[in-house]
Amino acid sequence: MDIEQFFELLLKEMENNEKIRRYHRFFKKPDYFNMRKAYFCQRLQYLIDQIDSHDVKIWDCGCGYGTTALFLAMNGYKVHGTTIGEHYYNGILDRMEFWKNYGDCNLLTVSCESLFDAPQPPCSYDAIIIQDTLHHLEPLQAALDILHNALTPDGKLIVLEANGNNLIHRLILFILRRNNKVIEIYDEYLKKKVLYGNENYRGLSTWNEELRKSNLVIDPDVQYIKFFFPNMYNGYNSAKVMELERFLAEKSKFIREYFYFGLNFIARRDPSVEPTRIMEDAKA
Repeated sequence: MDIEQFFELLLKEMENNEKIRRYHRFFKKPDYFNMRKAYFCQRLQYLIDQIDSHDVKIWDCGCGYGTTALFLAMNGYKVHGTTIGEHYYNGILDRMEFWKNYGDCNLLTVSCESLFDAPQPPCSYDAIIIQDTLHHLEPLQAALDILHNALTPDGKLIVLEANGNNLIHRLILFILRRNNKVIEIYDEYLKKKVLYGNENYRGLSTWNEELRKSNLVIDPDVQYIKFFFPNMYNGYNSAKVMELERFLAEKSKFIREYFYFGLNFIARRDPSVEPTRIMEDAKA
């Protein structure tokens, strides 16, 4: 199932699933529809390009209502999703009634659990997807250590995030939350107070520094997406707009670092660390 087919089916699902309709917000502002579709589809394309074969073991960490995991299942990939909150968990189970008509939903398993309270077994996944989740994980270093340990020695951490260096976004967030980037909240599911990244987005250089502390190294081929305002997507062919965005991102480091909204990258275990050391650290 290609991305366009999946997207059209997603829209069809939303006709009778108000919960998913609100979650993805494609129809919240009609003028934003084409821009949000382009952003959504580019992220799926980036993701599927990183999955090497149907034999890889995939973990979608912080899968929400499971849209990305469902896309992978519809394309024949076995994936395990974890989420916090019974509303997400039950929402995924409800969605399978729709998606089972278009693919094998048995390829998707889901559990409702905390990353910190139930870390995945050591060296158990070839690909870990972190989509719009990494900026919420606190304490961050403990989370990165868990993710590192769950990766196989040749595995990939696939990160899809908002670009924390985006000047417009930084201004909006400062107005909304000032510098309260990490807060303490009461988690209704866990029944306890936890630390929470309050839309604590970071730029690429900062992510690189944090990941290196857990022996994770970012690949040089990083993707920046979504530069233009919505009217650009409405006035021109979306494919040409995305092509122009790719061109500008390649030409200007300043523009891509401070004016692109989306940031996609791959992180791997540090190749300078011996495999035996990796396995020992994972088991510790």
